[in-house]
Amino acid sequence: NEGFGLSKSSVSRSFVERTEEKLKEFESRSIEHHKILALFIDGKYLSKEQIIICLGVTANGDKIPLCFTQAATENSQPIKDMLERLKERGLDYSDGLLCVIDGSKGIRKAVDDCFGDKAIVQRCQWHKQENILKYLPDKYHESIKKQYQHAVNQEKYEDARSELGQLRADLKSLNMAAARSLDEAMEEILTLHKL
Repeated sequence: NEGFGLSKSSVSRSFVERTEEKLKEFESRSIEHHKILALFIDGKYLSKEQIIICLGVTANGDKIPLCFTQAATENSQPIKDMLERLKERGLDYSDGLLCVIDGSKGIRKAVDDCFGDKAIVQRCQWHKQENILKYLPDKYHESIKKQYQHAVNQEKYEDARSELGQLRADLKSLNMAAARSLDEAMEEILTLHKL
């Protein structure tokens, strides 16, 4: 870089300034022109830092990254602050909003606090599957995954509920904690079936 008359520090400073500018633009842009029907909210670790990400799904099926926040944990306050900023930027949830979340109590509390009874919660089926499998020896993973996927892929709520009931009975004979993990989210992993 110095061969071109640029020092590392000036390139670094310029990069920081430009990324800060782009971040402000991203975080302040209006979303009122989007008809957002659903939010996917999840926490991911990036360089040992917890990042809570919110993705919107529009009436056209487009997926739009809406916002993110850095937090020590999936505590409700930073997530609530993030969701409140979405409302300030024009998120219209007056007709209801589907919120797809994992089992985090912090995310659930933030959704309830921000959207009240306008929020319909769908628990992430993949997260629940992975939580159930954590209680079981590897030799059962493939068969339980297959049984779980068969259940949640049923078109009708009654059929899916019946299949999950059978899975629960099978889990109970293998590991009560795995069965309780399924019980804990049974209805909310079938929210879309009920809709």
